[in-house]
Amino acid sequence: MSAAARGAVDSSGIAAPTMNTDDAADKYSVVAIASSAGGIGALIRVLGALPATLPIPVLVVQHLDPRHRTIIAELLGRRTGLRVELARAGVTAEPGTVYIAPPNYHLLVEPHGVLTLSSSELVHFVRPSADLLFESVAGAYGARAIAVVLTGTGSDGAMGVSAVKSRGGTVIVQDPEDAEFRGMPTAARATGAADLVLPLDEIAAVVRGLVEPGEV
Repeated sequence: MSAAARGAVDSSGIAAPTMNTDDAADKYSVVAIASSAGGIGALIRVLGALPATLPIPVLVVQHLDPRHRTIIAELLGRRTGLRVELARAGVTAEPGTVYIAPPNYHLLVEPHGVLTLSSSELVHFVRPSADLLFESVAGAYGARAIAVVLTGTGSDGAMGVSAVKSRGGTVIVQDPEDAEFRGMPTAARATGAADLVLPLDEIAAVVRGLVEPGEV
């Protein structure tokens, strides 16, 4: 793992807590990523730097236009070794696979990794909602969850990262100064829940260091 994971410093100059990566494979069971404006490019860079052998699943909320069919799974699948698919209700999330919330559906996860989709009300004017995904991940996985907030407008994800942190999970936020759109990472950092505030190109390496035994 890079030095950033052992004691990253955010743009305020405050060092993040040192992360303990002992028994990493047992410590973490899922990583959930949220992005909005500018997110496709950011997701390509993060997912493209993760190995096909990643020992945990990746759940993604990217705000998409619900009026059009999306090709996001095909687009991202061409840029990463991970398997990428739109999430389907009732599927059990598997390691090495990226599950993307379909347009106009909230993506949630139940205990034991079973995915569910919901068309319930918009949250902060969006569906899918990063807050709902993160809150469900916190409930299902507790301290075994990693939540990541990338570029985007608005504040979606801020309440959710607080839920993940309250259950002992790990929160990684893209440095707002490095983000194409600062709204979401700024709101997430402002909660005080972020363990690490990092440039985009360091995030995948830190995730690998947390979840892969021996990646220190």
